[in-house]
Amino acid sequence: MVHTTDNQPEELQNQQSLSTQSARNLTSTTKTPPQMQGSTPRWLLKLLPWMEVPGGTFRVNRRDIQVQEGTSTNEEGEKNIEILSGREGEPELSQTFVDYDDFPKEYPLQVAQTVLRVHTRVSDLYTDPFDQFKEQLRLTIEGLMERKEKEIVNNAEINGDADKAFGLVNVVSPSMRIQTRNGPPTPDDFDELLTKVWKQPAFFLAHPKAIAAFGRECTLRGVPPVTVEMFGSPFITWRGVPIVSSNKLPIDSKGKSKILLMRVGQQTQGVIGLHRTGLEGEQQPSLSVRLMGIDNKAIASYLVTAYFSAAVLVPDALGMLENVDINVYHSYD
Repeated sequence: MVHTTDNQPEELQNQQSLSTQSARNLTSTTKTPPQMQGSTPRWLLKLLPWMEVPGGTFRVNRRDIQVQEGTSTNEEGEKNIEILSGREGEPELSQTFVDYDDFPKEYPLQVAQTVLRVHTRVSDLYTDPFDQFKEQLRLTIEGLMERKEKEIVNNAEINGDADKAFGLVNVVSPSMRIQTRNGPPTPDDFDELLTKVWKQPAFFLAHPKAIAAFGRECTLRGVPPVTVEMFGSPFITWRGVPIVSSNKLPIDSKGKSKILLMRVGQQTQGVIGLHRTGLEGEQQPSLSVRLMGIDNKAIASYLVTAYFSAAVLVPDALGMLENVDINVYHSYD
């Protein structure tokens, strides 16, 4: 049979070679795995030292600060340890003891869970070039880890009990909180915060917009912060202490935020993360995935669980700058 071109469009009648539209039918499109805009670097989770809590609850034992009236105390309110020094002869040695807090604070591990549902037909047939179950699980774990960092920064209660809160912005001691002088975060404010956490400060933690506000104040004063590299990324510093970003720091309706400064690690009596590893079906430390079953609609359900908390070993390990105005801009003419 002879085909005529009378009814074809003019551009096809004049075609000299295979069209790109037809050629694409024989090609394979290069694809990316699913992207997640809400994913962040989660620097806080990387920088916190993590301590194993096999019993599910972590108890912070401290010295007793409820001393009798007239007893000499140190700056932290603890009874002085009587020590004799710089004497000659045979003086009678001082006697002392160290009392403990009778009601130490305990941190039960928090749980974050969800159920991932995947139809078996999807996981069986649509796995090339990407395994659908693995991609669904990867994105679910990303969301769970984002919630983990958010809880460590902001958790205000556990089962309605505010005394068991572990969110860093909510457990800062009143004596370790300071206010900005004029609204925006200035070098003077950061210096004042460093006088609070002066024992081996590890890093500041601030919302990216608060870091930008601090940068503007430094530019105004002609003191640009020094930049260092960690984890392959640049971080600005102040007095040699890195300023780490996290979008989990709250910003209220008036454009006010908070900036944290912390010492980290158990040996330095700092801030530490708490978790429980060695779980059945563990995919990451303290994060497990377990098959719950397949229902009569052929949908498989997977329980995704993470256990975590955070503890401030002594109050002077964590300081906070409050009422940080992020909406102040300057003209540099």
